Amino acid sequence: MWVELAGGHAIIPEKEGPALQISLLNRRTLLTGFAASAILAGQRAAGAEALPRIVVSKDPTCGCCTGWVDHLRQAGFTAEVIETPEINRVKVRLGVPQDLASCHTAEIGGYVIEGHVPADAIKRLLAEKPSGKGLAVPGMPMGSPEMEMEGMAPEAYEVVLFGPSGRTTFARYQGARPV
Repeated sequence: MWVELAGGHAIIPEKEGPALQISLLNRRTLLTGFAASAILAGQRAAGAEALPRIVVSKDPTCGCCTGWVDHLRQAGFTAEVIETPEINRVKVRLGVPQDLASCHTAEIGGYVIEGHVPADAIKRLLAEKPSGKGLAVPGMPMGSPEMEMEGMAPEAYEVVLFGPSGRTTFARYQGARPV
């Protein structure tokens, strides 16, 4: 039997020994807590499902590629890294045009990602699902993800959507900032 006391506490009598005093949650507080927990858990699960795993192929000696993978992970992606000294063969196999090539190549959701493409652009690609083979940031523009250098102004650069039907500018950035 529960006996409610002032201050939201209850005394639970036991057959033997002293009474045990614990905090008592009212029904509304308890239901609100369960609802909030369910919503947060659902958002975490939905967020994790919304971003497929990205597989990044890179040269074993490239440090900026490792930094780019960290950039993706910080943005919520799960990344698998394949280190290969044959990175150019990966680019040819995946159909990356030579003039769009950069230092690493990734695969995600049926698309190819070439170079220092910002995580936000990849998320947009996955949400919009445009017709094309993938996205590329040709070269290694100063200020693109993991190409930042203290004392150097970030360059403006384009994220290019490429595929069999041609190329188009998918996004423009100045460093990490979309423009």
